[in-house]
Amino acid sequence: MAGSGGTASYDLEIGGMTCASCAARVEKRLNRIDGVAASVNYATEKAHVEVADGIAVEDLISEVVRTGYSAALPREEEAVGTDPAYRRLRRRLVIAAVLAIPVIALAMFEQLQFPGWQWASLVLATPVVTWAAWPFHRAAVLNARHRAVTMDTLISVGVTAAFLWSIYALFFGTAGMWGMTHPFRFTIERGDGLGSIYLEVAAGVTMFLLLGRFLEQRSKRRAGAALRALGELGAKDVSVLRDGREERMPLDRLAVGDVFVVRPGEKIATDGVVAEGVSAVDASMLTGEPVPVEVRAGDGVTGATVNVGGRLLVTATRIGADTQLARMARLVEEAQSGKAEAQRLADRLSSVFVPIVFAISALTLVAWLLVGGGAAAAFTAAVAVLIIACPCALGLATPMALLVGTGRGAQLGVLIKGPEVLESTRRVDTIVLDKTGTVTTGRMTLLDIVPAEGEDPVEVLRLAAAVEDASEHPIAQAVVRAATERIGELPAVHDFQNVRGRGVTGIVDSHAVVAGRPSFLADWALELDADLASAFDSAEDDARTAIAVAWDGRVRGVLVVADQIKPTSAAAIGALRSLGLRPVLLTGDNERAARRTAESIGIEQVRAGVLPEGKVEEVISLQGQGRVVAMVGDGVNDAAALARADLGIAMGTGTDAAIEASDLTLVRGDLWGAVDSIRLARRTLATIRGNLFWALAYNVAAIPLAALGLLNPMLAGAAMAFSSVFVVLNSLRLRRFRSAAPVR
Repeated sequence: MAGSGGTASYDLEIGGMTCASCAARVEKRLNRIDGVAASVNYATEKAHVEVADGIAVEDLISEVVRTGYSAALPREEEAVGTDPAYRRLRRRLVIAAVLAIPVIALAMFEQLQFPGWQWASLVLATPVVTWAAWPFHRAAVLNARHRAVTMDTLISVGVTAAFLWSIYALFFGTAGMWGMTHPFRFTIERGDGLGSIYLEVAAGVTMFLLLGRFLEQRSKRRAGAALRALGELGAKDVSVLRDGREERMPLDRLAVGDVFVVRPGEKIATDGVVAEGVSAVDASMLTGEPVPVEVRAGDGVTGATVNVGGRLLVTATRIGADTQLARMARLVEEAQSGKAEAQRLADRLSSVFVPIVFAISALTLVAWLLVGGGAAAAFTAAVAVLIIACPCALGLATPMALLVGTGRGAQLGVLIKGPEVLESTRRVDTIVLDKTGTVTTGRMTLLDIVPAEGEDPVEVLRLAAAVEDASEHPIAQAVVRAATERIGELPAVHDFQNVRGRGVTGIVDSHAVVAGRPSFLADWALELDADLASAFDSAEDDARTAIAVAWDGRVRGVLVVADQIKPTSAAAIGALRSLGLRPVLLTGDNERAARRTAESIGIEQVRAGVLPEGKVEEVISLQGQGRVVAMVGDGVNDAAALARADLGIAMGTGTDAAIEASDLTLVRGDLWGAVDSIRLARRTLATIRGNLFWALAYNVAAIPLAALGLLNPMLAGAAMAFSSVFVVLNSLRLRRFRSAAPVR
């Protein structure tokens, strides 16, 4: 796809990679091209490539092919059971197991060794070593042509050496004698080299490695299920209103500005604004929030959410790649294709690891021969070193955890932009919360009606809402919403006038209605009595907004509106404290009103009277005190502060500018999303560290054991295969991550 500033980016599917060394080779080869920056992910089997102008995607594909692998632009992913490569791997594994298990049993249990058993083992092992192990041999030969060695080279050389040694011993040594028995030992001992066969090693290692690769492939596809599920959430077709009639059409024919119909139980086709109707929308598949949200005319809705109430007419505002669902999928995929710094170090280790292992294997062979250990012992130890040393677990450690963690986050409405974000969440100790739209709803609500003595509060609301209905001001709309819900249809207004920032006037049911600030009413010779003036001042002291309402020459009441605190904010802030974060409230309110809001939600530190352009300075000030700062916001005026913070967290209900500037995006509109995002990021980072520790500790501990002759090659093959499986299974535990938000 196109980029900016004379650059473009592509995602390529890479075929033929069998280990982390393969990924490192492809990445290194692509990065040799001038103007190319590539990152190859072994877990996702994809390359993300940034290129300068003048470099075509065909050039990139050709370079990968010259390296010995295949490359193509992404295609629609196939299900696990229908993937031809997956089926071929499963078939090889089944046949290898059927043939290899008898070979292993005959070698391990002397009681089963009938006369001629070794020749039967040769017959059974030959198809395993040649046909079943062919992917390893083919990759090794292909890499050799390109003067490279990879994990497949280790496997192919080890299996082939064990097989050829066995054939030589059978035909030219004493191993082929009729009636010969061959006891199995877990450790190496001195013996006649030509009296020993290693067919169980050749067949068993092949079977275990195929099993490991099969489980790895299956688990990798399970790990990517969340991302695939995102792509499958959207509707496939839509009913569009054309000239008053509904026309059913494929979704790709929908255009911005089209009005489409959503019936109860249907998915909303794309992002839009409700034009007509009242309903509840289930957004749990995008946000993880189980409670449907009420929507009505003027409210925004998101594509792929489900209409569970009444019939809606929706005006499309975003389509295709611009929708929230598409952006979510894009963010998740970009995060999964990235690499943490620890993984880049692991990749560098993997790229030089294989040559080092060959050197250690050769030294092991020579050392055993020099100390008089015998050819059989020397050969067995050298082969065990080759087989045990696979760096696959090292290559899978980070990408598998990222794959599962970011996928699970997407299911919970938490989008992590990249692996480097994980390090930031570990270090953060202060979280700055913008008040409006983050701690509060960002939507004005009518809280109270104070009527003058003898006045009906319903009538005060009805006439005030009727005149305010012609205004677009958020305060006016709060009054209108409340009146519509409580009263229903409002009377018409005539001779409407709006004095910006002061109030409105109009004729409603033959009454001359005036609504606004007391100074505006004073222009019409209207004064508030003592009780109403007191109610007005009290509302202002509590950081609320009051509107005086008058008609026919007398002030009839006061309406109090305010931006309400979200019901989840206080509990979520307590949870943030339990994670070791110090909350700071950022608001443009005066000090007294800000303190009152902060106290109600359990925040001690407040930055009041902050203008939009001053938010960056507040973040810098906290950083200057040695704090590592996370910032949560949702507006355009939060974008710069989000970018400046050590960790930017944007509410997905906010603006595009805020989302683009952030490191984490919360699809849910409350602070529990921030709690979950930090918990999930920390859990994912801990899993990555655990994986890397296991992979490194495994290789560091296992190679000396193999070199000292304490590890049978067949057991080494099984242990190596299951080290990769362990890393994958450990990463899959992240799928069990649950939101900390209480179930409502």
